[in-house]
Order: sequence, then structure tokens, then C-alpha cells
Amino acid sequence: MSEGGRRVLLTRRWARWRDGLRERRVADLVYRLVVGVVGLLVLAVGIVAIPYPGPGWAIVFVGLAILATEFDWARRMLAYARRRYDAAMDWFKQQGLWVKVLGAVFTVAITVLTLWLVGVLDWAGELVNIEHEWLDSPIGIGA
Repeated sequence: MSEGGRRVLLTRRWARWRDGLRERRVADLVYRLVVGVVGLLVLAVGIVAIPYPGPGWAIVFVGLAILATEFDWARRMLAYARRRYDAAMDWFKQQGLWVKVLGAVFTVAITVLTLWLVGVLDWAGELVNIEHEWLDSPIGIGA
């Protein structure tokens, strides 16, 4: 069987299983609740990770895709977010070097600021016997 044929078979099997759940109200509700909780957790992690180097936006899209399997509002939001993200990335690619450097500086500043707020800078300083008051988190996290 070809790869495409297996995919169609798997999709049909999944659709039959999901249709069976829809016929049982309690099972359908539990399934939708689990999808909602998992999707929202993944989405929240993605939103927190956006300013950091790495896959923040990819995690956001995965969270929305999980939610979109069961919720129409998430399907619409996923399509909207993809369009806006693609437009923003197209704009960013067309900008000059100074805008790209400014974006990198902003990313580094956000990363260092949040690491300082959660006490990672103080912890890292203590590992190498550097203890300065300005490394301490101003909100008392990590102390």
C-alpha cells in the first residue's frame, strides 16, 4: 500500500472513531475538554516562548492546531494568525540591516530581562562565585 493510501486509511479510521465519540455525549464532552486543556496549555507555553530565541511561534501554531481539531473559533484564529505571521515575516525580510539588528537586540534584551526577573542570572553568578546585588531578582524569585 502506498504512503498516500495508508494516510487515507488512517484518516478514515480516525474519523470513524471520532464520530463514535460524538454519538456518546459524555465521551464527547470529556474528549473536547481534554483537547481544550491540552491545546490551551501548549498555546500558553508558546505565547511565553515567543520572545525567546527558538520555536515560540511554532508552539503557538501547534497549540492552535490542537484546538482547531475541535473548535471552530480556534480554526479561524489559526488561519488569521498564520496570515498575520506570514505578513509580518515578509515585512521583516524586506527591511534593512538596522531593523534586523534592532530585532535581535530586542530579543536579547527580553531574554536577559526575564532571566534576571526569575533569578537565573543570580543563580548563574553564584555558580562561578560572582555575587552582586544587581544580579538578584527584583521580585524575589529564585532567591
